[in-house]
Amino acid sequence: MTLSTQINDEAIAAGRAKVAYFGRMLFERHLTDSAGGNISVRVGDLLCLSPTLAGHKKQWQLEADDVLVVDFDSNILAGDGKLSRETKVHLALHREYGEYGTGVIHAHPRNLMVFAAMAQAMPPIMEATLKFGVTPVIDYASAHSANLAKNIVDSMRGRENLIAKQAAATIAPWHGLFLMGKDLDAAFDAVERMDTNAYCIIMGRMLSGADAQEAARVRMDDVIGNYKAD
Repeated sequence: MTLSTQINDEAIAAGRAKVAYFGRMLFERHLTDSAGGNISVRVGDLLCLSPTLAGHKKQWQLEADDVLVVDFDSNILAGDGKLSRETKVHLALHREYGEYGTGVIHAHPRNLMVFAAMAQAMPPIMEATLKFGVTPVIDYASAHSANLAKNIVDSMRGRENLIAKQAAATIAPWHGLFLMGKDLDAAFDAVERMDTNAYCIIMGRMLSGADAQEAARVRMDDVIGNYKAD
């Protein structure tokens, strides 16, 4: 298959459309904002990747043709736009964990950003998020740097089974969420579950205090862990 044929392949077209669709969904559901975020899906040996300033310039109202087609040498093969500053993270995750998943989302979910601002890891406190385990916080590295990509890739090591099952995520302090899923549908689902989890933690602490919430979390672990279906 020639490069021209590959770029115009139906799977690439579908990948570009899906990136545009989920960008709108993330924005509409306050799972990212106009300040940033980026999305990629791997199709063969190419990435369909949202362009830089998708939020700032287009408020995430992307069309499929706005989505870049990029090779693993960071060459833009199709699409009208420039690479996001976090492209290094997307490429690194796809290189390292490509056998486990195809979808990567960097987002600024409204509730989870509280954990990023506080540089705090986030425990799972809902049945729907138990499978993700604790979402860790990495050491700080600037958004455009190779160190950010390295720190995120390193944080995913040992959690490959989570990516293959649905997704694994990492919090970049004072920045946002980075997540890789088995596909883009699974990745989007995981972002929303995690943001709801963050909301429940924040509201739970306001309702009953941190100690009471931790006791409730421990009880949840005990009840669910010991539950046997009829």
